[in-house]
Amino acid sequence: MNRDSMNRIDATYARLRAAGRTALIPYVTAGDPSPAATLSILHALTAAGADVIELGVPFSDPMADGPVVQRASERALAQGVSLNDVLAMAAAFRQRDATTPLVLMGYANPIESMGVNAFAERAQACGVDGVIVVDYPPEEAGEFATLLGARGLAPIFLLSPTTPAARILAVGKLGRGYVYYVSLRGVTGAGHIDIGDVIAKLAEIRRHIVLPVGVGFGIRDAASAQAIAAHADAVVIGSRIIQEIEAGPADQAAERAAAWLATVRDAVDKVAKRAA
Repeated sequence: MNRDSMNRIDATYARLRAAGRTALIPYVTAGDPSPAATLSILHALTAAGADVIELGVPFSDPMADGPVVQRASERALAQGVSLNDVLAMAAAFRQRDATTPLVLMGYANPIESMGVNAFAERAQACGVDGVIVVDYPPEEAGEFATLLGARGLAPIFLLSPTTPAARILAVGKLGRGYVYYVSLRGVTGAGHIDIGDVIAKLAEIRRHIVLPVGVGFGIRDAASAQAIAAHADAVVIGSRIIQEIEAGPADQAAERAAAWLATVRDAVDKVAKRAA
């Protein structure tokens, strides 16, 4: 499979675009609140309306993550969750769900410890569709992107309010699947989104990039998700879902997360139907 083949991410965005709908992408950390609960959470989020799932690889120094996601990583690491375990979770998810795109999101260190070739091969074998490595800027990720693309996996990159035009162009050339626009300066879960700023930056990004653009960081409720959905190709939500997960017993985490996400799905679809 070559890098230009349509994988599940491309197929999903094509289907949603044809229907005039905005993608909903929840993020959760693998192994939080427990390794046993993760698979149930993933399937529950899909049933609640997730179009793509971002599965976080726990890491001891998550520099781009705020306190909520940091706590999730700490809980997972305390239970011994490694990249090997995350890949096993991905494979188990794929056994029951053949269609929902699964994107791994994390940092370079665990991947480099495994070996980038070995990681790419195992990710493909486990049914992963895309990879976000927070600390791989496009200028340094050419070889890694090629390894992923040769296996039909999408290298997905982050853009921020301060990303210069040259880097946006680089992401447009190297990236596949979608682009993740970090709508706030700072870490995950910080502050509140300025919709006007997001609209202006999306226009700039789209002058250089034809990939779908998802917006995340700072989406806290159905109202903010709805506001973003009117302009973005996807709404990405992480910290708020993790707060639902950590708000009660682990054996009820999937139910809580799915119930909250369903309210967001409804709000996003109302915007999408008007825009269709």
